[in-house]
Amino acid sequence: MTTEEERTTSPAHPARRGGGRGLAGRLSWGLADQAVSSLTNFAVGVFVARSLGVTAFGVFSLAWLTYGLVLNVSRGLATDPLMVRFSGVPEALWRTAAARSSGTALVIGSSLGAVCALAGLGVGGRVGPAFVCLGLALPALLLQDSRRFAFFAAGAGRKAFTNDLVQGLALVPAMVVAARVGSVAAFLLAWGAAAAVAAGYGFLQSGIRPRVTAARGWLREQRDLGSRYLVENVSLSGAGQLRAYGLGAIAGVGAVGTVRGAELLLGPFLALLMGLSLVTVAEAARVLRQAPGRLGGFCLRLGGGQAAAALLWGAALLLMPDRIGELVLGDVWHSSSQLIVPATLGVAGAGLGSGAAAGLRALAAARRSLRCQLVASACYLGGGLGGAALAGPAGSAWGVAAATACGSALWWQQLRAALREHHRAPDDGVADADEDVADDSPEVRTP
Repeated sequence: MTTEEERTTSPAHPARRGGGRGLAGRLSWGLADQAVSSLTNFAVGVFVARSLGVTAFGVFSLAWLTYGLVLNVSRGLATDPLMVRFSGVPEALWRTAAARSSGTALVIGSSLGAVCALAGLGVGGRVGPAFVCLGLALPALLLQDSRRFAFFAAGAGRKAFTNDLVQGLALVPAMVVAARVGSVAAFLLAWGAAAAVAAGYGFLQSGIRPRVTAARGWLREQRDLGSRYLVENVSLSGAGQLRAYGLGAIAGVGAVGTVRGAELLLGPFLALLMGLSLVTVAEAARVLRQAPGRLGGFCLRLGGGQAAAALLWGAALLLMPDRIGELVLGDVWHSSSQLIVPATLGVAGAGLGSGAAAGLRALAAARRSLRCQLVASACYLGGGLGGAALAGPAGSAWGVAAATACGSALWWQQLRAALREHHRAPDDGVADADEDVADDSPEVRTP
């Protein structure tokens, strides 16, 4: 007699026959969506770098990194649990979860946006107005991001792509107006306005309104995963924020702009990593349900592909003539181009590790992924600041490259251990006590 698992993984099973085409289609839309997101973020950075110079670009970079920190808070509490537990579920269940998740993201954006605005008013100077405007933009930015997560959880990557495309189109006139004003604050408001347009369009696409009143219940119900994903996400973005502040204190705000300029040149891959869970966690969860033995290979292809692509892009940047670099980044190019090699190696290491991270998320191995992220973040911060103290921006970039290589090795070691425990669990008849596989979500358990 054929077992349930054999029926699921057999080539004759209908779900398996179309599974390859379905996976390719979902990943294609995911890559298209990430391309639009990358181009949008790249355009904002290039506009600011060319329009305002190195020092103002450093101020913008501090605001950008703060946005990344808040975004990771929202993802950890609101949308990462949505991706793990509500990918590929019946539509009614997905709609309810998406409404509650987006409501939670909106509450987080409004609350932390108010904190940013108050901090900006207190700081004043060149940095203060930028943080006030960032605070005003955060609710729209986080709501739009939650829409993308919800669409990918439903396997509707085309809608996520369209939503990001609308944001990119809305950004064009907004950036033109901001360029006329000529301030960091204006560019941040333009960015937030475009996100608000896309978030509104997301309602037209789905008909789902964010349920702000359900935020407390969502946080309570998802706290087993959300609390750990929050610490995991914030540890990474917090390390990046502390590195930027430390680099500014050690080498000046211009050094922050230099490092950010090098990262901007690698923007397509940084944005891909930042939005990794939009596609890969949901797909890894599907692989785990349909063919658990293939999860390790899926993660290896995912991480290896990203690392190889980053290296190829870095090689192309090294061959790029100075006149093109100056056309893209203006005066920022001359200092940032010296950091292309270490920045590329850092992104390649992070890309390789992200494949293992997706596997741990799909396994709901929150304790293992948290452990990895805390160690990797500590290495990142230590390498970035230690290198800055020794050799300024270049030393910081090389320190981060070494740290990401060590972190990637740890991610893969933990994924191998988690896969061994997952495969043993059915035979042993017990769940992994060390991990959070014990949650009752059917979406993260093998049939």
